[in-house]
Amino acid sequence: MNKEDNKVLANNKRARHDYFIEKVWEAGIALKGTEVKSVRQGKVAIQQSYVDIHDGEAWLIGLHISPYEQGNRYNMDPVRDRRLLLHKKEIRQLAEAVQRDGYTVIPLCVVLRGRRIKIDIALARGKKLYDKRESLREADDKRRIERTLRDWK
Repeated sequence: MNKEDNKVLANNKRARHDYFIEKVWEAGIALKGTEVKSVRQGKVAIQQSYVDIHDGEAWLIGLHISPYEQGNRYNMDPVRDRRLLLHKKEIRQLAEAVQRDGYTVIPLCVVLRGRRIKIDIALARGKKLYDKRESLREADDKRRIERTLRDWK
């Protein structure tokens, strides 16, 4: 698949600020009815969502998909729990890491890949306040160096 086929519909900018990202998986989302049309329009918010694993299935909790305007009675609940489509091996890996190491699973972005709607989820560990300050300082230093090099040329 080409890079042009990927269109980011929603991005969780706070995820990389609040967490250390260890590993990223691509998962499908089990959507119903008019949710697909609404997501394709970009009416999805993932900032408050997280992934929970129970009964051998991965569930996306707190994802908000706005109701489709022309959907009338066929619209679903905007914040219902949605099942993630992953292989059993991947779900088992996520469950073990969350239980054993104190990690959490968070969504990074919702992407339209070809005709399919996918979500990138990450195994992440929370940052402390001093880690966040250090990350901001590093980004600021990098920006300052690039600006200086650009002006110097």
